[in-house]
Amino acid sequence: MNPEKTRLVIVGMGDDGLAGLTEPARRTISQADVILGAPSMLALLGSTSTRTVALDPDMPAALRQVRDALTSKKPVLISGGDPLFYGVARYLCDRLGKELFEVVPHVSSMQLAFARVKESWEDAYLTSLAGRPVESVIDRIRTAEKVGLFSSDDCPPSRLAKTLLDRGIDYFKAYVCENLGSPDERVTQGELSDIAGLDFDPLNVIILVRKPNCPDRVHRSSRYRLFGNPDVAFASSQPKRGLITQAEVRSIALAQLDIRPTSVVWDIGAGSGSFAIEAAQLAHLGTVYAIEPEAGDVALLQANAEAFGVPNVKPVAGRAPDVLEGLPDPDAIFVGGTGRRVDSVVTAAYARLTPGGRIAINVATIDGLATAYQTLKGLAGEVHLWNIAVARGIEQMDRVRFEAVNPTFLLAATKNAQPGD
Repeated sequence: MNPEKTRLVIVGMGDDGLAGLTEPARRTISQADVILGAPSMLALLGSTSTRTVALDPDMPAALRQVRDALTSKKPVLISGGDPLFYGVARYLCDRLGKELFEVVPHVSSMQLAFARVKESWEDAYLTSLAGRPVESVIDRIRTAEKVGLFSSDDCPPSRLAKTLLDRGIDYFKAYVCENLGSPDERVTQGELSDIAGLDFDPLNVIILVRKPNCPDRVHRSSRYRLFGNPDVAFASSQPKRGLITQAEVRSIALAQLDIRPTSVVWDIGAGSGSFAIEAAQLAHLGTVYAIEPEAGDVALLQANAEAFGVPNVKPVAGRAPDVLEGLPDPDAIFVGGTGRRVDSVVTAAYARLTPGGRIAINVATIDGLATAYQTLKGLAGEVHLWNIAVARGIEQMDRVRFEAVNPTFLLAATKNAQPGD
């Protein structure tokens, strides 16, 4: 039989030190023959006769220290909070193998922070600013309802607040939770402008909660793309951010519509105008009629069109097919929001489409797909279909993962010239 390999036990600990641990966790630490941890964590142990090793902040060097510790009989590594939540455990398990470790988690300081401000964290965007530029998370923050952040020495709460304000992101209530679980615990709440002028203890968690009914601010960049701009380039109302036509879908639809410089385009169900604006950049000598029934979205559409500098976008306030009669016949039609009226909207729009013109329909449900397909098939004959499922890469710590975007369906057809035309 092979002798059992030594396992290093990674014990999560809060700012209250040994007092906050369970009895089994304290026993594991008391029986260790070597204890590794960041200096701040080792300080929580108080006086101990056990050999301690200050973990090097350079992760490859720390990895060598862990390998050395595995030659001992009962090595222990103490880590803040939950070692598997933006902690060292995942890094070590990935590189040395899960079989060499045991993990004894503690309550994460992120969990404690959300508990202190009495907000759920199941729907929050959670990340750490350690080892990454703040610019890499700005767009995710911009569109989130709630955000939980571990700050870093390079980006303390004051710098984060200033950076957000510089980008026009001023619609969050902010909380900074310091030294959670320790006697000098403190929670500061206020506007981002308040946080920008304050200093905090390095051990802190930042929570941002979006104020009610606040739309995103447009992500202003020095140069917009002709099409396929990221979703965050467009101001969009909440909670409709998830309903914006995705950049990838916009790109495919625009390719299928074959929009020319002088084209007349209808965007039915335009929302905040992402499709209409990119169509207008292609049809820079033509006109795009953006049809939208919601007054709030019409206002956002106008603001987005102004930001992109596309005066050839003409908002049409109202619901299709009721408002289509007075518009010029289109060379291209995009149907992106119809509710349950997809059959009547598509039929009325297709009747006005110029011969040889193209129509594209974006639907999010199987029922909507079935109705749109049967309707368009009856009108045009040949219909092209796509099921578009996109996953976008996101960096987290030293790893990359993919986050799926809601799948959607796209249909496209050409209106053939009628006999005698």
